[in-house]
Amino acid sequence: MTVYARVRVFLEMIKFSHTIFALPFAFTGALLAARGLPSLSQVGWIVLAMVGARTAAMGLNRVIDAEIDGRNPRTAGRAIPAGLLSRGAVLAFIALSVALMLLAARMLNPLCLYLSPVALGFLLLYSYCKRFTSLAHVVLGICLSGAPLGAWIAIRGEAPLPAFLLAFAVMFWVAGFDILYALQDLEFDRASGLHSIPVKLGVNGSLWTARLFHLVACCMLIGVYLVLHLGTFYLLGCVATCGMLLYEHWLLRGGDLEKLDAAFFNMNGYISVTVFLATLLDVMIGGAA
Repeated sequence: MTVYARVRVFLEMIKFSHTIFALPFAFTGALLAARGLPSLSQVGWIVLAMVGARTAAMGLNRVIDAEIDGRNPRTAGRAIPAGLLSRGAVLAFIALSVALMLLAARMLNPLCLYLSPVALGFLLLYSYCKRFTSLAHVVLGICLSGAPLGAWIAIRGEAPLPAFLLAFAVMFWVAGFDILYALQDLEFDRASGLHSIPVKLGVNGSLWTARLFHLVACCMLIGVYLVLHLGTFYLLGCVATCGMLLYEHWLLRGGDLEKLDAAFFNMNGYISVTVFLATLLDVMIGGAA
């Protein structure tokens, strides 16, 4: 296999395209923390920190779950169980990614560097959660909530209330859509003794839990609006986000998983970009406080 082919396989393995879920929220946190546009240097190091953290997280997950993935018909074709990449090669990628994350954190500010082990700890914890708790979805939400929170700390060197409200919005949003995503593995997880909200609550209970989580996420986004006294553009972004979440759940009404890809990837990608663009317009045109 050529180097180019290996890189393509690796990018597919870590679902690089799913970066669209977290990166726009990191930019949102940076915009609100800077009360305007952060410097190009700050943006660059935030992007590198995000790339390093996410690559390390997905690599760890694929290595730790390789045996489980190999038994699951949905995931048996992933790079490690399919023999396309060795564990050693993926571990090397992980080491490089962690080094990149730590370097970027150091270049941003001391607090980012000091908190890096905490972020890495949650990333590692998530990969083992399904073995002992149904709250793996919440832990994943905590991991991705580090995007806006970490970006805010990168800009300001502190994390005030609005930073945590935005982080909680991301946490409940991610946990909600991960519950929906886990529905497709319900029978496999149940037969394998793995833990998840779908295994614990079934399809209907999972749908209602995801709806509740997404309602909380919308409330947190509105909380950011109220605390920071943001403008019309941000508020419209919140309204649009709530509408897209309602549509996401409408697509999956009655437990119909045929439209899961549209509900999971399309809608959630639109949501993160919408919040970022609305914040950008508010900061640049609406005069965010």
